[in-house]
Amino acid sequence: MSFKIGIDVGGTFTDLFLWASDGRIETFKVLSTPADPSVGVIDGLRVIANHFGTNLGDFIRDVTTIVHGTTVTTNATLTRSGAKTGLLTTAGVRDALEMRRGIREEQYDNRFRNVVPVVPRYLRRPVRGRLDYRGNELSPLEMQDIRDAVSLFRKEGIEAVAVCFMNSFANPDHEQKAAEVVSSELPGVYLGISSKLLPTIRFYNRISTTALDAYVGPVLHKYLAALTKQLASVGFGGVLLIMQSNGGVALPEVVMENAATTLLSGPAAGPRAAAAIAKTLASQDCVVVDMGGTSFDASLVRGGDAAMRTEGDIDRLRIALPMLDITTIGAGGGSIGWIDEGGLLRMGPQSAGALPGPACYGRGGERPTSTDANLVLGYLDPDYFAGGKLRLDVERARDAILRCVAQPLGLSLDEAAAGMYRVINTNMAHGVREITVKRGLDPREFPMVVAGGAGALHACMIAHELEMPTLVVPRTASVLCAAGMLLSDIQHDFVRSYVTSFAQLDRAHLRNLLAEMTAAGEKQLLAEGIERGDERSEVFLDLRYVKQYHDVTVPVPAAVAESGDLESIAQAFHSEHNRLYGYDLKDEGTGIELINVRVRAIGRTDKPALPKIASGNGDPSRAQKGVRRAFVPEDGTFAELPVYAADLLCAGDRFAGPALVERADTTIVVSRSYLASVDEYGNIILSMRGV
Repeated sequence: MSFKIGIDVGGTFTDLFLWASDGRIETFKVLSTPADPSVGVIDGLRVIANHFGTNLGDFIRDVTTIVHGTTVTTNATLTRSGAKTGLLTTAGVRDALEMRRGIREEQYDNRFRNVVPVVPRYLRRPVRGRLDYRGNELSPLEMQDIRDAVSLFRKEGIEAVAVCFMNSFANPDHEQKAAEVVSSELPGVYLGISSKLLPTIRFYNRISTTALDAYVGPVLHKYLAALTKQLASVGFGGVLLIMQSNGGVALPEVVMENAATTLLSGPAAGPRAAAAIAKTLASQDCVVVDMGGTSFDASLVRGGDAAMRTEGDIDRLRIALPMLDITTIGAGGGSIGWIDEGGLLRMGPQSAGALPGPACYGRGGERPTSTDANLVLGYLDPDYFAGGKLRLDVERARDAILRCVAQPLGLSLDEAAAGMYRVINTNMAHGVREITVKRGLDPREFPMVVAGGAGALHACMIAHELEMPTLVVPRTASVLCAAGMLLSDIQHDFVRSYVTSFAQLDRAHLRNLLAEMTAAGEKQLLAEGIERGDERSEVFLDLRYVKQYHDVTVPVPAAVAESGDLESIAQAFHSEHNRLYGYDLKDEGTGIELINVRVRAIGRTDKPALPKIASGNGDPSRAQKGVRRAFVPEDGTFAELPVYAADLLCAGDRFAGPALVERADTTIVVSRSYLASVDEYGNIILSMRGV
């Protein structure tokens, strides 16, 4: 028997999803090891081996594929612990990292501070030489400037260098010459080159993305080198794939050269898995919420695929690479409750993480967290947390909440815990509004797919606040991102700028760009082991109305783009613009401009099928394992609630809230407002009463 494993390393837990060749699936969770996440990965693999009654060496030989999502580049950016980085850029524009687009984020805050760039000014070295917007050389590259900068970088102990010159998207010659000098004079230093990573217009987007790529490159390289070494040491001889921000996977050596493609690697697989879950409800759309130990991620699936964007920010730093459209806030099981200067209760974004963890872990944590509140409210069984592998200390949780929340606010213990629960639910509901209401979408029109070890504890109340009528808690909810990794294809994105009005568009040039990027994608996929016939390409065009500032990314059938059928392309743009902004200008005679041409190369991978469970008679009493005193949010009081063992529920079982459903890796709080039913795949469907 052979196995494929998806591994998602989070801030608190490392999640593992196993798919066996006989169709079985298993889920596992171990505590993360923040000092070296690869240790947690090996710990998780050892737990799986023990589960099958064998040692790690024997088990790992039967593992053919490991797909891994990592947060090391994300965390390096958020904590500003990336590599010491230098920047080579065109003379006169080295302050673009601080000037950005010249747009003040907080226009009316006179105390507002700009974000600090990842490259300090003295390490941003100007280089003389200039290209025009067509790529023609206006003045030659001054090689002495590059040599002087390299001398400074060597003296400063630089670990990475970003190279980004004006208009290099039109002609990479200057950047390539600079890169050759750096590679020769500073061997082993990571190089981020904008014309290779992001050959597009908009200089700030390009320089910021390239600087971030260089900043996190050595961190990712060090981590993946350690991981591959550890896997090799235990005998792993299969294929290792790394999750990218675009929802696809790639080989380690590919992402090592393009580190910025992993900046949102961690949560990127969740929407892929959620799309498969939504299809079991005959739905092509859903909202995905994933609450782990440290953060809460909200994303959207439309038309059966995860929503994408081509630019965004990570901790206010611009990254302009294709990525899944995910909103992340600091709200997880480890989020700490605290009182602000105005005497108001806050939850997060600070987190207790894996170490010391919530107070109830008994590992040195003294501040109250969301997990402590859930324990006091009766939602968690202290003897069955993580399947009984981690016993929770109720008294420590009570003491932390009393000392830090209840007494300062003059509340009882139960009132304080309930307040913490309500505040974090409100925070997460706001996160869902970010990806629905702020995009002109009504959350009531979408089912919610719930993920993360802590997600099902809060999902009903998040949905209740947003009036969402249907929720799905998948059988693999607590490790949904890890499961999604085995549902992801190998994927690479290519982009070229071609700025022209439709009236002046050169169809032959457009076809050449498409052919060039398609060929590059096919070559990359074949090098990664994808067989011919299993690869395909998708085409996207960045379009806008003449004189508009922002553009819209429009999917276009490859045949339409290659034929240069501008009428069909224009119609697709009008429709997408209308969907996004509520209007179009097709009847106004306003011209359309093409900005960028994009090709997505996709290589199909084998994917696990969701196994079905036994059918029942609709009566869940066989699965009831007892009752527990727990808080009922709608009533504001405690009550004795039935507790069901999820593994004993059968397809067709139904019951009304309030109730609790326990799995080894998560607990589902079914509030009074919802009715629960079990589908043929073991997913629990929660439907709002009266809808």
